[in-house]
Amino acid sequence: MRIEARASSDGLVALVTGGASGLGRATAERVVRQGGRAILVDLPSSDGAAVARELGDACAWAPADVTSEEEVGAAVALAREKFGRLDAAVNCAGIAIALKTYNFKRNTAHGLADFQRVLHVNVVGSFNVIRLAAGEIGRNEPDCSGQRGVIINTASVAAYDGQVGQVAYSASKGAIVGMTLPIARDLASQGIRVMTIAPGLFATPLLMTLPEKVRDFLARQVPFPSRLGDPSEYAQLVQSILENPMLNGEVIRLDGAIRMQP
Repeated sequence: MRIEARASSDGLVALVTGGASGLGRATAERVVRQGGRAILVDLPSSDGAAVARELGDACAWAPADVTSEEEVGAAVALAREKFGRLDAAVNCAGIAIALKTYNFKRNTAHGLADFQRVLHVNVVGSFNVIRLAAGEIGRNEPDCSGQRGVIINTASVAAYDGQVGQVAYSASKGAIVGMTLPIARDLASQGIRVMTIAPGLFATPLLMTLPEKVRDFLARQVPFPSRLGDPSEYAQLVQSILENPMLNGEVIRLDGAIRMQP
């Protein structure tokens, strides 16, 4: 792989989780538009198959739960079978809930199973993809600078500015931030870079389910530009990371300078 010599992602093969919608779909679309190929990974119940058909022969559909070793392993294997290699993995799959640590009005503690489920999907799922993708990316011949590939994870500004009811989500995204540097160091000897993006308020399907007046209020909290981020802007940063060989072991906030207040 010779990412540093490209002006685009031409020829790159990327595995994208959460690829059926939101940030993941925008990323897969951009990879294909720039001349690359994408392995679209999402739950069997998602619209992944339809999205893959829309993207054409440059995209392959791999229905998988990111927490499943067998299913993610099959998705990684599909990259080699279909396109002959794997150059990048982009983790966009994740879930969120809104529960307080303790609800004193209802005299109810945060469900332990709920907390565990969010960490299992967001942290364990991301790590499962990282570890399996790294093994495949590590098989590539290094380019002239020794690089074999790139792994990009998705955290959130909630890792730093968690709100009321975000304890599980913030904990999961904080874990992704925390594992970025050690994984980058683990994989450095194989020429695999590891980066994390921490988006702010983006117009993803989850956020778009909120009432319009709530979305407008949230958009006004962003200093500039005072609007929700577009998934295409996340995908644009993914491409920039792929193409810049000096970006490694770091978390980039993509948030319009928002700092969430309690």
